[in-house]
This record gives sequence, C-alpha cells and structure tokens, in this order.
Amino acid sequence: MTAPFRFPRFFVTSPSPCPYLPGRQERKVFTELNGPHAGELNDALGRIGFRRSQSVAYRPSCAGCSACVSVRVVTPDFKPNASQRKILRRHADLEVTACNPWATDEQFQLLRRYLGARHPAGGMTLMDDGDYADMVEQSPVNSVVVEYREPSLHGERGRLVGACLTDQQVDGLSMIYSFFVADEAERPGLGNFIIMDHIMRARAAGLPYVYLGYWVKGSARMAYKTRYRPLEVLGPNGWSILADENATYSPPIHPVEQALALSSEVA
Repeated sequence: MTAPFRFPRFFVTSPSPCPYLPGRQERKVFTELNGPHAGELNDALGRIGFRRSQSVAYRPSCAGCSACVSVRVVTPDFKPNASQRKILRRHADLEVTACNPWATDEQFQLLRRYLGARHPAGGMTLMDDGDYADMVEQSPVNSVVVEYREPSLHGERGRLVGACLTDQQVDGLSMIYSFFVADEAERPGLGNFIIMDHIMRARAAGLPYVYLGYWVKGSARMAYKTRYRPLEVLGPNGWSILADENATYSPPIHPVEQALALSSEVA
C-alpha cells in the first residue's frame, strides 16, 4: 500500500550576512525531505529553484533582494568552446567513477585542501570528518559521489583529484557540491572539467539538464556558471534562456507560493 503524501511544512530562517554580496542579508525558506516521497518532493522543488543540503530543501527568500538566480545547463545543446575543449583534452586521462554516497577520509582530506586554497575564510573550513560524513551520507534521495582519479598504476587506484556530490533528479543532475585539486599548475581547470563531465553524463543518460545552483550577478565567485551555454534562468514565468548577463532578472513567484502549487503534482 502506497504511503499517503503529506504536504511539507515550510520555515524561514532568520536574516544573516550574505556570503556573496557584501552589506546584504540573506534569508532562506526551507522544508525537510523525509518519508517515501522525499525523492519526488526534491524533484518538484528542484524545478522551482530549491537546492538540497542533507535532508533539507531550501531556496533564498531575501527581503528586498533577488540577486540569486537559479540556473541550469541545457545538456542536449551544449557545445564546448575552444578553451573548454582544451580543458577536456587536458584531463581526458582521469578515471571517473560514480560511487555510493559514503564519505571517505581521502575525500575529506581533498575537501580540506580545496577549501584552504579557494575559500580559506569560509564557514566550511570548520567542518570536521563527522560534518563531512553528514553532508554526504544524510541524503534521502538518489545521490552519488562522482570521483575523479588519475590513472591507476601497478594495480593501485590513482590519486583522487576531484569529487562531486550529485543528486540524480527526474529531469537532470543536480551538482550539490564539488571540490578538487585547486593549487596545482599541472591540473588547471578541474572545476570546469567536472561540470562538463556532468553535462556529458546527463546527456548520455537522456537527462536534459544539469542544475548548477544559483548564479549571482556581481559575485565573482559565481561568474563561472555563465560559461556553459545554453543556460536557462528561472524567472516569474518559468525557465528561459539566459541571453544577456547584464540584464536584470525578475524574481520568480515567492517560493512558498510555488511550492503550494506543486502539491498536486507531487501527490
């Protein structure tokens, strides 16, 4: 007998400093993902701009600000440009494996190295191995850790140089968090390679999208997401192709209102 669907309860966080735009405050609306319909709910919320963190789905709901724009790559139409093709060739030797979502010390040490190189002042630098295990293993949906390793040698697995916690949704792959060797001249552009690998994996699986999370115009940390075209942005009338990075994009319908409209779809 199928368990009945229970419409989720939504909550709003207290304001806190925005990690992307100085001087602004962020606020999020969120709900728990649990029970037998967690995957369906995550899929539905993903289509209206929510992201997953462990067993919670969240979306920005900031007072007076709509800078965070949900973006996704249209995988069937993606064509790498010259610099992207160079990155694909440079890292073509890597062995890629989609692993069950179990945290390993090797992954955690790579994460620590990545955070130290790219985000030394970020809050994630305070994570211990238990926090990392929670991030990876507390997933109520279909998740994998995609590992990127240098070639095997003498029967030994190659060095881990990249990883990405990824959700498989009904219409695409959602890249939850990626980390990689970011301080070696011999391995430039690994983050770009991981995104393109996900685009190709999604395309091969017949999935039309790769969800990249939020693009924030004016944030240098988020600028890389517009390199992958065609890219769709979420606005009040749904998803549309990003044509002008300098344009001002209207915010979508309030996330809770959108979520309410999805209740019949998930049920």
